[in-house]
Amino acid sequence: MRRLPIYFLIDVSESMVGEPIMQVEEGMAQIIQALKTDPYAIETVWISVIVFAGQAKTLVPLQEIITFYPPRFPIGGGTSLSKGLGHLMYEMRKNQVKTTFDRKGDWKPIVFLFTDGAPTDDTSPAIREWKQNWQTAANMVAISFGEEANLHVLQQLTDNVLTFKNTSTQAYKTFFKWVTDSIKTNSERLDSNKTGFDIDLTKGNGTVSKIDLTKPLQQQFTTDSNFVILRGKCQQTKRGYLMKYRRAVEEAAIYGLDLHRLYYRLVGAFQVDSSYDELSEKNAIPARVNTEELIGFPTCPCCGNQVAFAICSCGELHCIGDEEISTCPWCNNVARYGRGDGGIDVQRTQG
Repeated sequence: MRRLPIYFLIDVSESMVGEPIMQVEEGMAQIIQALKTDPYAIETVWISVIVFAGQAKTLVPLQEIITFYPPRFPIGGGTSLSKGLGHLMYEMRKNQVKTTFDRKGDWKPIVFLFTDGAPTDDTSPAIREWKQNWQTAANMVAISFGEEANLHVLQQLTDNVLTFKNTSTQAYKTFFKWVTDSIKTNSERLDSNKTGFDIDLTKGNGTVSKIDLTKPLQQQFTTDSNFVILRGKCQQTKRGYLMKYRRAVEEAAIYGLDLHRLYYRLVGAFQVDSSYDELSEKNAIPARVNTEELIGFPTCPCCGNQVAFAICSCGELHCIGDEEISTCPWCNNVARYGRGDGGIDVQRTQG
């Protein structure tokens, strides 16, 4: 049987930490469970999962559905869409079965790109390579999780640019059912010798929709301005964690003028494992944020210390408890900590 390769290219940057990445994990399990009961999909569909943050890697090599086991998703620093695309194109070239005299090759691959933010690198070379070699040789569906993704960059890759309004757990379930139905529909079309790529938005029950991309292209940034992500380390366990803040705007009256003030509100704090460094950009441009712009400070997600936002003289963040003397898990500096007045600049990640 001819294969229908399905590639999931998934943004696992720091802005995906927390509920978004958990829902993606559950959604992938939902997709695979449903496809394993579909006779057309079992015969034709092969699936691979590629993740990208500051670096990219193959999480699951291309394989039959029957042998596929849904993976745990890591988190990394940065959103290098160019490295994600480059790794995707490498895998597609490596895995492609071409038509020969005695056998038919693969069907045109389908790529589902999930992202929730803006690229933190120059995407133009990778997009140019995609257009030259793969834009007509594969079918890509680019999906923005929420409204923060750089939709105009996605438009350069494909005409199928959609937004997913992730408003609830049920919305995630509906969305991943739509992805499953899209894969099923296209595998059935191939079995019936129908050509063309079919995406039916009506089956998404309003959770996915096409977007208007007629406005001028947006400027690219090296730091995702939709989120502030701060990296800390637990004093007790030495494990890393991320503190996630979402961008918000409030109206403020200053000198009689009605102005808008930008700030970031706490989403939560989340543990990360050693794969975080593996997937993070090694030469990221340093960026800082003032604590006056941050609303809310979390407890430590690793040990439960009430303060996860202590700043050492080395500039790194870590947690502290009730102890009189604390030790920085980054530099092993021993000191007493107290509260200061006013805001200070702290280093943020790329998001």
